[in-house]
Amino acid sequence: MSSDFESYEQDFAVLTADITGRIGKVPKLVGDEKKQMVANVEKQLEEARELLEQMELEVREIPPQSRGMYSSRMRSYKQEMGKLEADFKRSRIAYSDEVRNELLGDDGNSSENQRAHLLDNTERLERSSRRLEAGYQIAVETEQIGQEMLENLSHDREKIQRARERLRETDANLGKSSRILTGMLRR
Repeated sequence: MSSDFESYEQDFAVLTADITGRIGKVPKLVGDEKKQMVANVEKQLEEARELLEQMELEVREIPPQSRGMYSSRMRSYKQEMGKLEADFKRSRIAYSDEVRNELLGDDGNSSENQRAHLLDNTERLERSSRRLEAGYQIAVETEQIGQEMLENLSHDREKIQRARERLRETDANLGKSSRILTGMLRR
């Protein structure tokens, strides 16, 4: 069983080394070459995830006494996988003209497009500000209504407590009068 795990470990080591090398090349490529390399790295990352799953299944099959060592190895492999995925994400956007163009507009040089884009964004911001102000106004009104309701409930509570106190007094008086009547009937 541990031999299967060790063969998976070797495959994982070879695969991660290859992925690391390819990730380093991604920022230097452009166009279709870059897209092809990104697709290849994504496939290899998926293979690495599958290998990790297989390794986890193998660890579950190992007797509990020796499982601890393999579990700690799995944690380190998962951390390595997380680092690879983060590096891949960074390498895809590093030095990328496509991302720059996407952020600045279609061609990055057209001042007319930039101006239109800025005006559009300004309008969106103003609309959002108006919505936020309206939402804030509604929140303030809701708070005022809630406060009024709490005050009304407080007054109602006081009335109920006074009524309850009167009932207790009436009950006590009825008890006294009942005892007095009973005493009178006995005489």
